[in-house]
Amino acid sequence: DVQLVESGGGSVQAGGSLRLSCEVSGITEGTNCIGWFRQAPGKEREGVAAIMIVGATTYYADSVKGRFTVSKDNAVNTLFLQMNTLKPEDTAMYYCAADRSAVRGGQYVPCALRALRRDFDYWGQGTQVTVS
Repeated sequence: DVQLVESGGGSVQAGGSLRLSCEVSGITEGTNCIGWFRQAPGKEREGVAAIMIVGATTYYADSVKGRFTVSKDNAVNTLFLQMNTLKPEDTAMYYCAADRSAVRGGQYVPCALRALRRDFDYWGQGTQVTVS
């Protein structure tokens, strides 16, 4: 089974930085991309950033472009999210997620689109980020 365990969350002042980590295990050859999502109280979960397993193409939500960087180690054992210039509106529970494959309904659906749709198959328990 796929397991995802996040760490690195905490409290930081606006303008500060945090680096989230996600330990990844059990992914199969069909896994196409892994990424980060967040959910603030009273709001829907949103895709923040994602990276493809092969080729390392990345996707970012407009709200974090230029401030956040997603990366992974070569063995895909760990996923990272470097968050700089944090804002109070970045406050949320941050989740690591992975897909089972890129196919939905018999068709290939790009990683970025599935991130936008929150259409991933495996989820971690989350780590809280608070910016004040």
